[in-house]
Amino acid sequence: MKDANGLPFGNLQGLKVINAAAVIAGPFLCELFAEQGADVIQLESTVVADMFRLWPQAWSMERRNQRSMTLNIPSAEGKQVLARLLKDADILVESGRGGTWEKWGLGDEVLWQINPKLVIVHISGFGQTGDPAYLRRASFDSIGQAFSGFMSINGFPDPLPPYVTKPFTGDFIAGLFGAWAALAAYIRAQQTGEGESIDCAQFESIVRLQGNYLTDGINKGVQTPRMGNDDKVGACKGTQQCLDGWIFIAVGGASAVRNMIDFFGLSDDPDFQGTIQSITRDHPERARKFVERLDAFCETHTVAEVESTLAPMGVALSPIMTYQMMLENSHYQVRGVFEDWLDIQSGETMKGAAPVPRFSRRPSRTVRGGAPYDHDTREILAEHGYADSEIDQLYASGTLKAAK
Repeated sequence: MKDANGLPFGNLQGLKVINAAAVIAGPFLCELFAEQGADVIQLESTVVADMFRLWPQAWSMERRNQRSMTLNIPSAEGKQVLARLLKDADILVESGRGGTWEKWGLGDEVLWQINPKLVIVHISGFGQTGDPAYLRRASFDSIGQAFSGFMSINGFPDPLPPYVTKPFTGDFIAGLFGAWAALAAYIRAQQTGEGESIDCAQFESIVRLQGNYLTDGINKGVQTPRMGNDDKVGACKGTQQCLDGWIFIAVGGASAVRNMIDFFGLSDDPDFQGTIQSITRDHPERARKFVERLDAFCETHTVAEVESTLAPMGVALSPIMTYQMMLENSHYQVRGVFEDWLDIQSGETMKGAAPVPRFSRRPSRTVRGGAPYDHDTREILAEHGYADSEIDQLYASGTLKAAK
């Protein structure tokens, strides 16, 4: 991908990625590469367009800088076109259910005959190996959260139901795991000339997020109950209601806790002597006194008043931001958390999240928003040696599909 002046940019310029994935996890992996200057070619099915097109504004952000073409991959001609695209590609990302590409006759060994250095990333709900009864199951973000155990520890106590963390936590996390794995394999492939196959199961990515909850559960048999916003150790609520809204306060750190103790007039109380790093459940009387004062302070002050009072004390806190608050916040504005770009589908200016993280020497860039269906097919195939007449024939045979 090149910028508006036709110049390469980012740390991944020269990297060629074939995005044969759909919806969120795989395309998000590819999106991170496109923001850093990689040439990402998105292949959309001729049978049905990517479901994420249902949200055109999100599409503009989540597919920005990617070039869009159509291809009926499992067809005979589609496999031939794919082979041409892969000959000089570095990474292929696909998101079919486990075994789909093997079923199409496009298993890893076949792909490596085309390009021995190819890094292949398979992102699926349940993985490429394991109990056959699971491999072909459908999966969405919520299914991954349920199967991984993640949902069982999120939400408020019974009788309220377990909670699906929003939005698309498992999908985006799987994409992040896939991205670092793809780059690790790419680095090695450049050194050895040998490609790699990566099996990135969404549910396993979420399993890996659970820290001490997981290790306590599988080693000690401790199933942490759903606690809402409460903490396993800390006694404070976290979410505190103020006169005009909500703020989240994480009470921790010896200096900050001591400052709050002094502010609440508890410094002479015997329960608050010595170094106290947090207000914990194992000191119930101390916790009761502290929580009562914190609750009373928050309930009688606005969010802004609580923030301006406690933040200078070193207390970790934040208003629970709405999108409008984010747009108006000074830190968001100065850092440029949001940026504008041209949405080539509507011709309008789109606003969304700027690429992260931030690179100082070779920054990420947004060149254009997500492309319309079939937008770059002719250009891409011409780059790979196809004549106009050959491209016309591929459209006529259904191997390619023009936008309506």
